[in-house]
This record gives sequence, C-alpha cells and structure tokens, in this order.
Amino acid sequence: MMRRFLALLLSLTLAFPAQAFDLPDLGDVAASEFSPAQERRIGAEIIREIRWRDAAYLDDLEVEEYVNRLGRRLVAVSNNPQQSFDFFVVKDATLNAFALPGGYIGVHTGLILAAESESELASVLGHEIAHVTQRHIAQIVGKQSQAGMLMLASLLVAILAARSNSQVSEAAIAAGQAGALQSQLGYSRDFEREADRVGLQTLDQAGFDVRGMPSFFERLQRAGRLYENNAPAYLRTHPLTTERIADMENRAASMRYRQVLDSADFGYVRAKLRVLAVPPVDAVRDFEERAARMPDDAATRYGLARALLRAGRLDEAKVRIDQLRRSAEPSPFVDTLSAELAMARRDYRSALAQLEGAVKRFPASQSLRYALADAQIIGGQPVLAAEGVRQALQTRGEDIRLWQLLSRANAALGKRTAQHRAQAEVYALQGGYRAAVEQLEIARKAGDGDFYDLSAVDARLREMRALVREELRERGM
Repeated sequence: MMRRFLALLLSLTLAFPAQAFDLPDLGDVAASEFSPAQERRIGAEIIREIRWRDAAYLDDLEVEEYVNRLGRRLVAVSNNPQQSFDFFVVKDATLNAFALPGGYIGVHTGLILAAESESELASVLGHEIAHVTQRHIAQIVGKQSQAGMLMLASLLVAILAARSNSQVSEAAIAAGQAGALQSQLGYSRDFEREADRVGLQTLDQAGFDVRGMPSFFERLQRAGRLYENNAPAYLRTHPLTTERIADMENRAASMRYRQVLDSADFGYVRAKLRVLAVPPVDAVRDFEERAARMPDDAATRYGLARALLRAGRLDEAKVRIDQLRRSAEPSPFVDTLSAELAMARRDYRSALAQLEGAVKRFPASQSLRYALADAQIIGGQPVLAAEGVRQALQTRGEDIRLWQLLSRANAALGKRTAQHRAQAEVYALQGGYRAAVEQLEIARKAGDGDFYDLSAVDARLREMRALVREELRERGM
C-alpha cells in the first residue's frame, strides 16, 4: 500500500510542467495546480495507511467521535464550511497535531491530555483547520511544481515513518528532505501567522474562549525552552515565536470576553486516555489519588470506574459506576462504560437494555450504535444487529466498521455468502483488493446464496479484479 501511495504521488508529480511557479499570495490558490480533488485523494491514501496499518492509530470510537464533534463545530463557522474534514487520534505522548491534504487532521493523545480546557484543545484544531481551508499545502506545491510534490511526498511519508522503520519510508525521506524541507521553512512563518489569525476568528465564532489559543501556545513555547533540543513536536512542526504569541494575545484582547465551561465529554475523553496510557494497576492508583483530592468530579469518578474495569475488579467498578450514574448528568460515555461492565459480567440482557435506552437518549451518537450492534452479536441477537447495520449502511456505505459488524453478524447467523461478501468490503475499503477478491470467491462457493446474492457477488468481483489489474499496472507489473 505504501508503494501505491508513492506511485500516486509520482503520477501527480509527472502531471505538472517542469518550470517553477512564483509563490501565490496568501489565500490565493488560483496559481496552484494542486487541485482540491488531488488533495483529497492523497489525503485519503495517507489516512488509509494510518488507520489500518499504523499501530499508533487510536481505534477508539468514543474518542474519535468526540474529536470529530469538536472539530465540526469549528468547521461549521470556518471560512469554508463546505470543506470535508475528518479528525482522528494518534496514540503518542508528544504534543502534536497535523493537517493532511484534503481535510484529514490528526491529533496526538499527548496534546489532548496537555490541554487544560476545551477551548485550548479547540484552538489547536482551529489552527489546523485554517491550514486546510487556506490550502497552504496546495500553495507550497504550486510554488515549486515537481520539487513541491517531492517535498509533499517526503513530508507525508515522514508522518508515517516517525513510527516506522520501513525502508520505503526512509528512502523517501532521504531523497526529499535535503532541499525540499529547507524551502518549506522559508515561508512557513507566513502560513503559521495566517493560520493563527483565521483559527482565532473561528474559535471566537464557535463560542469558545479565545484566550485559550495564546495561553496554550505560550505554554507550549515555555515547554520548548525547558526541553531545549527536545522541544514538543508541535513546536518543531509549527515554529512558535514571541511575535506570534504577542499577536495572538493582542487579537484575543480585542475580542469579546466570554467564560466558557468545558463539556463533560472533554473530561471523560481525557480520563479515558489517561486510563489507556498506563498499565491497569497504575491507572487505578492514579485515579484513586485523584478521587481523594476531587471526590465530586464526574470525570475522575468515570476514570476510576474505567480503571477498575480494566483491572478486572468488576464488583468495585460496579459500585463506582452506579455512584456515577446517580450523580452525573446522562452521557454516552457513562452509558457505554456501564454496558461494558455488564458485558464483562456476562449480563448481556442488562447491557442490551442499557444500550437500547442510551441510543434513544442520544440518537446522534454513532459509537453507541456500534456498541449496541456488538452487544447484540455477542448477546445472541445477531438478526437485530444485521438489520440495524444494513440500515446504517444505506447512508454510510463506506463505513468500514459497519461492514465488519455485518460480517460478524452474518457469521453468527451461519450465512457464509453474506459473511464473506461483507468481509470483502472491509478489505476493499482498506485498499486490499486482492484479499477482497479472495473473499468474494469464497462467497461464490459458500452454497447458501440465492440468485440475487450471487449476481451481486459476481458484479462486485468484476470490479475488484479490475482494481487489482490497475494496481499491478501502477507497479509496472
């Protein structure tokens, strides 16, 4: 797959003329030949690698749903609300966030934990959103044509190579970093200042505390001074200057003051990440100490209950969860945690009842619907799971997790044709077209599909085989 990604970049590079272009004015991308469609295509290739092949990707539906909800609140009031955005989280203790072409924005768990308020976290997302809406990557590529595309390749592959030792990644970085990264730094300050300005405006329009932006960035800068050469990753990829921070402070001071309370979900997300970041025994000890200092804090109670559950101390976890449900406002995080405990105790009836009620209370929560389908499969209700998933696929046909659930539900029902047909879609969405072909061939031979099932399988098989041939041509095979 990495070879396919590099082949894609090479094909786009060759599509540009050889001569260089002048750098467009900030905000003006008319001179850039790097189109939004190309940005989205390259971004989709990279995010596919990260999501399904990078062990650092955080495959946690609740956390990802929260970050997307926060991000889309900002996008809705940005200067390009029609732009497609997808937010995801990377398991990495460093303080970092990054924007990929096409509106894919990654956030490190370390950055979420370092944010002292929801407005601070939103300020970083607003800054990254501005990089996308202002099409800074497109302008960089438009400046240097082929050199710009090679630089883009080295930058994007470096994101993956930071957690990988693959020879392909190392070669790509070695080939591109000598002159291309030097050129990028030549005008990154202008882009950073523009992202500060646009991001701050977006933060204000979304109803957050604009002081969160300069305060968070100033704290990052102080951390950089303390660690000197080991500065937070965000400072290395987004160079901060005293001038930039002063400009943010001045702009924030001229905006209206508002006191903004953090959402309960912000606290729950950070508590969950803290629990997942350390061994269970350490998480329990940490949250017991926190609970002694803040006995009435809902996020602390949630974190302790989750830590106890993860440590296998189910009876103690139940006591804590029951206390939390009585004292805290209703939340999908609390409902999901309570259902997870019921599943761990093999009380499937209770888990299903809790999740069914939670879905009714929070119909917009996709993570609850995934959890319900999973519980239905495990709890002996695969028919209901399959019905719910098929209905959801009518509007979210490229949701890989839904196809995974449908494959499992059909396996529980003994429907082998349907099981392998759904699994083929999982592989196709991951870019594994040959694996998809194998699954479709198994589906054809399963012997329990009717005429319409087999016709659909044959049609999809032709499409997958065509994609395999195209993939082979790209590799020159």
